[in-house]
Amino acid sequence: MPERHLGPEVSPLGLAPPSAATAAEAAVLDLIGTEEITSLAAALVVAPGENPPGQEQATVEVLARACDQRGLDHEIDPVRPGRPNLRARLAGGDGPGLLFLGHSDVVPAGDGWSMHPHRGLVRDGRLYGRGSADMKGGLAAMLVALGAMRRAGVPLRGPVELAVTIDEEDAALGVRHYLTSGHGRGFAGCVVGEPTGLQTVIAARGDAYLEIKITGRAAHAGSPDEGTNAIYGAAEIIDDLRCWHAELAGSGHPLTGPATVSVGTISGGTGPSIVPAECRLIADRRLLPTETGPMVLDQLRRRIGRLDLPDDLRIETELILDMPGFETANDSTIATVVHDSCIAAGAPELPPGGWSAACDGGFLARDAGLDVVVFGPGSVTEQAHQADESVPIRDLLTAARGYALIIQRTLGIS
Repeated sequence: MPERHLGPEVSPLGLAPPSAATAAEAAVLDLIGTEEITSLAAALVVAPGENPPGQEQATVEVLARACDQRGLDHEIDPVRPGRPNLRARLAGGDGPGLLFLGHSDVVPAGDGWSMHPHRGLVRDGRLYGRGSADMKGGLAAMLVALGAMRRAGVPLRGPVELAVTIDEEDAALGVRHYLTSGHGRGFAGCVVGEPTGLQTVIAARGDAYLEIKITGRAAHAGSPDEGTNAIYGAAEIIDDLRCWHAELAGSGHPLTGPATVSVGTISGGTGPSIVPAECRLIADRRLLPTETGPMVLDQLRRRIGRLDLPDDLRIETELILDMPGFETANDSTIATVVHDSCIAAGAPELPPGGWSAACDGGFLARDAGLDVVVFGPGSVTEQAHQADESVPIRDLLTAARGYALIIQRTLGIS
């Protein structure tokens, strides 16, 4: 396939409606086309969305225009200046609805790209650019599916909502605002469009950011014994965190794998001639579905308490991010419908699995009591957060068709 950006028609991929779909379902799938989904996904990649610093406004504007074009009701809800959530809605009956969830932010592009990271380049059957896999491709697929359902006029027992939140890549401000505003409850289930390689994911790890502040006593570097070196204290804590990581590797969840610990940032000291009085660490502690942020914070404090640190070294610890993991029963209604629908749409025939990454879906499971399943185009391990990030266009089409089947099979009126 030749290179392109937002221009000519992408050549058809020859994906016939799956044989497992009924005639009524196939009629909806026929409304989901390659050009429509590729153009929307590319437009989302072109729109700024890097976080930090938090540029989601442009992505939300593209989504809002796409909703208008498809006749979907939508609401823009500011969370921070220039950083709004978006809720798109497909009307249905009075019964419990279905929630689709995604995020509008992407990680910074970084270095190492062989192309511009925000051009929305299509080449050899793939869409390239930052966020193409994580997760602007998934957003496009979900919105196109809702649009096809509306055009088809399929009667539904309950409404469908697409919630697009900000700040998933950092502190989860968007999903927490969404929940505290009273949204996210009363649904039959939640489908998160993160990149899973088109595999149904029923369990995911969570994530806790653990901040550790070490305070010692400054002194002249010519007489270092007169002070208490905060960086030395931090070094001992880091060694113990490395040991903690090794201990966790010995056991884990059967679907998500083990918990992990990684020190991500360190800062301290004011100059080489001064014994540093302060040092600050932030560690990333991935959570098993059975763990919580406060639980691992308590574990951290106990570990630090067992270290042989100087008596006059003060240690303060704080949980600055608590993104819960989740596990949904394999035989739950939503897990069964998602798995069967996506295979019918052309996804690989893989058993429901687990995800080593974390996502906003954990908040919906913990705080709204929803059964959550993750399913989306692209790979979190092979493409997300990497240079030359890309997603197969075939995956975008399969995902959109899968989402449409999920809606029909969950809410459709026979």
